[in-house]
Amino acid sequence: MGRHSFRFVSSLLGLLTLLVAGCPPLSADEFRTPSLTALRVDWRVALDQLRSEINAHPAVAGDFVFTQRRSVGRFDPRALPALVQLNGVSSQFFSGIARSSVPVLLPFDAAAYLDAQRSGAPANMSLVRYQFDFSPADLFDAGPAGYDAVFSLEPGAGDGLPQRVFAKPVEVQITGSALIYDLADPAGGKGEPVKSLAGQYPDLRRFIREGYVRYAFSRFGAAYVVSIQCLDSVAKPRRLACKEAYPVAERFLKALHVAGGQRTRPLTDVASEMVDRPLGRSADFGYRPSGDIIPNTGYRKQAGHPDVMAYAQIRFPLAKAPAFVRSQSYGKRDKMEGPAAYPWRDNFCESRSFEVWQCPGGYGHQGEDIRAADCAANTDAGERCDPKQRSVVAVRDATVIRGPKDQAATLQINSRTEHIRFRYMHMNPSAMNADGLVNGRIVSEGEKIGVISNYLDHPGGTSLHLHFDVQVFTRDGWIWVNPYITLVSAYERLIRGRGREIGPEVAGAAQPLAHALPEDAVKPDQREGASNEEN
Repeated sequence: MGRHSFRFVSSLLGLLTLLVAGCPPLSADEFRTPSLTALRVDWRVALDQLRSEINAHPAVAGDFVFTQRRSVGRFDPRALPALVQLNGVSSQFFSGIARSSVPVLLPFDAAAYLDAQRSGAPANMSLVRYQFDFSPADLFDAGPAGYDAVFSLEPGAGDGLPQRVFAKPVEVQITGSALIYDLADPAGGKGEPVKSLAGQYPDLRRFIREGYVRYAFSRFGAAYVVSIQCLDSVAKPRRLACKEAYPVAERFLKALHVAGGQRTRPLTDVASEMVDRPLGRSADFGYRPSGDIIPNTGYRKQAGHPDVMAYAQIRFPLAKAPAFVRSQSYGKRDKMEGPAAYPWRDNFCESRSFEVWQCPGGYGHQGEDIRAADCAANTDAGERCDPKQRSVVAVRDATVIRGPKDQAATLQINSRTEHIRFRYMHMNPSAMNADGLVNGRIVSEGEKIGVISNYLDHPGGTSLHLHFDVQVFTRDGWIWVNPYITLVSAYERLIRGRGREIGPEVAGAAQPLAHALPEDAVKPDQREGASNEEN
């Protein structure tokens, strides 16, 4: 299945080129899910590479059985004994590695590790020796779509690397996936070759995108991306320059070995579908069109980007309605809305210093700001309302991605039909640590994972709200997409009523005052800008 594009006709916004392929035009009152391409993994090639890596250590080569067993089904793990044996070694350090549907490439030499054990190395020998100086994985998550892992390189580690100005560990992320989201992405697929790695990775592309230097390549039919968050600027002690990240990423790429995974039934392409929405209309819920940001609040006063894609069917991230998607940085400029909290308004492309490919100027907010209603409008009989105790819940059953110092928590879905991330911001890190909301935790849809807060680098650093965003995996790695319609659709399910799109020609008319603006409305100079964790 190739990459295509859908074209949608909106009576209010005209012809819009959107992100998914092959469907008839939609009316302004219809949403679609994205389509995904399933890649076919060639496990024979992966086994050939594994055999070569194992044979480099003759002392252990005889322990691995590469003859395929014909007495069991093709997708029975026992059909490939060498993989079962490899997973047995690697799973000591990378839990669940056999769940990956693609060959897991990691900077871990399993054969060298076994060889050292056979030579009498102590049982507690340092794993770093067999990970080419990279620290034990901060995160490893595997599933039917593939796997994700995060490693770090401490300052001064790595023989032969140039000295760097950045004084902290460099975090390296790798994802291997058999699912690719089909996006009409004009910036996708670009990059430059890396001559020093051309022999090992013939199709390797290096490029800087959305705050990361990325190295994308194909292997065994699957898509892999290695990335490091950095700034395309001069080196500073507290900010990693991308040129400082290059040698770290390339050391990582040179160190990759087949570490595990398991052949499974091939995934199938996921077709775009119409989103099911409630038949009954909500009495008060209204929303302005996707891309209709407050005038002159985009980068260099450019407009937003219309996107009527619901990227996933999720539970709304706040426990209770009413809730409002609206700007926290430019709310006082929104003269169309006046004091009303409805209709919602997209703020994905509001001006920030973050690169966002969908936004016309190339920079934007990355996600949407969500505010709970004021207490007077949201107090149940007999229940005392505390504005600082509004529950935030998991949008899906998911795996948590978050280090103990992070002020953002990400939930990741890795299934046969999705490889997607949902990020929550502004909850206090100490509170998240106390709740155990850290790397690897499994949460259930609707489970409370925190409360709406105002943390941005420090308590009280922003207004009281939740920032929510969505990333999907592509051949360029994880990139941000506009979650506005995803949230509209989720909110309709929460309130069991279809919202009404309010177009520009009626936006200035008097609208029902559903709820008063909360008293802690954002000040004009309180913007979400400059946190490194928000990239």
